[in-house]
Amino acid sequence: MFLFWERGYNATAVADILERAQANSGSFYYFFKSKEALLDAVLDRYLNSLEEIIVAPVFEKEPDPIARIFGILAGYRDRVVQTNYTYGCPLGRLVLEIDPANESARPRLAANFDAWVGVINRCLTDAEDRLPADLNLNDLAQFVLTVMEGAVMQSRAHGSIQPFDASISQLKCYFDRLLLPA
Repeated sequence: MFLFWERGYNATAVADILERAQANSGSFYYFFKSKEALLDAVLDRYLNSLEEIIVAPVFEKEPDPIARIFGILAGYRDRVVQTNYTYGCPLGRLVLEIDPANESARPRLAANFDAWVGVINRCLTDAEDRLPADLNLNDLAQFVLTVMEGAVMQSRAHGSIQPFDASISQLKCYFDRLLLPA
């Protein structure tokens, strides 16, 4: 997971994986038929750990569903700052790098993004009574993901948290307007 995040899928050789894992090729090929099979396992792990690593810590601290959304975004902000602006969404990096014709990875990448959107949609559904009745919650959840991904990429490109903060600030203004009484 780390090597694919740090270097990218294509730039990570099986030899790099073996060195990082302190394993020999026999061990690798016992568990994985190929590097692509390892990628599938990594993507499955991301999907299966979303709740535990990203969602649960925020939901345990924050009861308000809208505040939960911004708590999740704050976690991404922390990663950007802690890595001195080198953090990039590992899924975002892979989706830009992996061939769209990859019949195995593409649906797993999509499932990971769908799960993230699902978490935000769940928050929005929990706050549905405070939002306009004609609002498409799934589209808004998709928009939140797009803002987060773009904010992370811009902060990385600029070596500054300012683009992230500006993007999230505008998203917060949008939510504040949605939450105003009619």
